[in-house]
Amino acid sequence: MFRILKAILFWGYARNTWQYDVLCVLILAFIFLTPKNWFENSELRSRVGHQSMSAASSMLVGTELIRPEMSRSEIEQRVRELTGRPEIKVSDVRPKQDAQGKILAYEVDIR
Repeated sequence: MFRILKAILFWGYARNTWQYDVLCVLILAFIFLTPKNWFENSELRSRVGHQSMSAASSMLVGTELIRPEMSRSEIEQRVRELTGRPEIKVSDVRPKQDAQGKILAYEVDIR
């Protein structure tokens, strides 16, 4: 029994043996069948879960859809139409400009 455990622990089997094949299958099974949450830090998981409720995503919207004189509710309506998601709320709109100051697009933060 000790000899078998020693052989497994120090892996003295050659590549073309059945023991090597079994180990490869076990390693692949572990890789593909292990749930992701086994490897996540619980502290990180709780922090990420908390952020996802309040974090905003941002998207770039072209100048053909948003104009500077539009109100936030008009921009919100355009973004809802663009994304097809009626629950979206716009939290901030920032112009993206080139080196000459010309507005290329608008960065819209959404929740």
